[in-house]
Amino acid sequence: MDGLNLLLRITLGILGFGLITGTLFSVIQTFVLPRSVPDVIYNFVFVFVRKVFRFLLKFTKTYKQKDRVLAYLAPFSLMALLPTWYILIQLGFSALYSSLYDISLWESILVSGSSLLTLGFSKFDFKGAAILEFGEATIGLILVALLMAYLPTIYSSFSKRETLVTMLEVRAGNKVSPVEMINRHHRIHGIERLSEMWKTWEVWFAEIEESHTSLPSLVYFRSPNPSRNWVNAAGAVLDGAALYLSVLDIDVDPQAALCLRSGYIALRSICDTFDLTYDPNPQSGDFIHISRQEFDLAIQALIKQGVPVKDNLEEAWVNFGGWRVNYDEPLLKLAGLVLAPSSDWCGDKMIPYW
Repeated sequence: MDGLNLLLRITLGILGFGLITGTLFSVIQTFVLPRSVPDVIYNFVFVFVRKVFRFLLKFTKTYKQKDRVLAYLAPFSLMALLPTWYILIQLGFSALYSSLYDISLWESILVSGSSLLTLGFSKFDFKGAAILEFGEATIGLILVALLMAYLPTIYSSFSKRETLVTMLEVRAGNKVSPVEMINRHHRIHGIERLSEMWKTWEVWFAEIEESHTSLPSLVYFRSPNPSRNWVNAAGAVLDGAALYLSVLDIDVDPQAALCLRSGYIALRSICDTFDLTYDPNPQSGDFIHISRQEFDLAIQALIKQGVPVKDNLEEAWVNFGGWRVNYDEPLLKLAGLVLAPSSDWCGDKMIPYW
């Protein structure tokens, strides 16, 4: 019996130490490490909450109702992280106490909870127990402090992202459209002014690649206006740059190509974070979700507004497909992931996820 009891205590000690260590690594990877690293606990919480919201979506009919429900997905997921970590830390220390001292499971849970929440209503009189209790209390305080520092960082990145998304409505219409974006610049600013836009959005894509992979919850944060969405905005800018390079009969601005490359690299990186599969080496001529008929209608809309268009539309179609194929699948899968609103060539063509 003594040998069996010793084996049980050793097992509890290893299990407790493993739980504590694994949870702390999860906290570090989520709050501290400035890169995207797959984390089991973080992913479990978000997947579980996402399943709950998927069930809730069954009771919605209109897009506005769906958007209203999904607006709470990211906040609820983040708020669920802290109690999940607390429970795992408490269980880990409870197992550690039980492995070191001859006490009941309830006593170990009671002292662990008292220490972790810094309530101090229960403690052990065993030698050395105070060190573990102080350590657990310190971890509890650190978790709260990190979450308090983490939330302002998220909302700062969100605000920076949404500023350009909101501004795009002025340039590309309420239902953001790459064709409308080019037409409006032609009417108001002159097409040559698009060069400034490509530079601005190249930086925007670089920023969301960094923020939306190191802070994945940002992907689910929705715009204050249900008709706006960061994925639709990204699609409109990328399609606008692709049309600009392949269709317009003007001097080519290399900045548009740089914006395109920055865009599809960012979208692919975010897809990698969420395990959304896509072809990493697409070729010109591969299938895209834009038909030739839709492309021709876009050309007619440009011509109607007096935008200079190339004579060889067959070549223009091939070139457009060569650009679009780089981001077509990642864009539409992300649109499905966030359940983007209706928009030309993006939200209307999302690859379903929910």
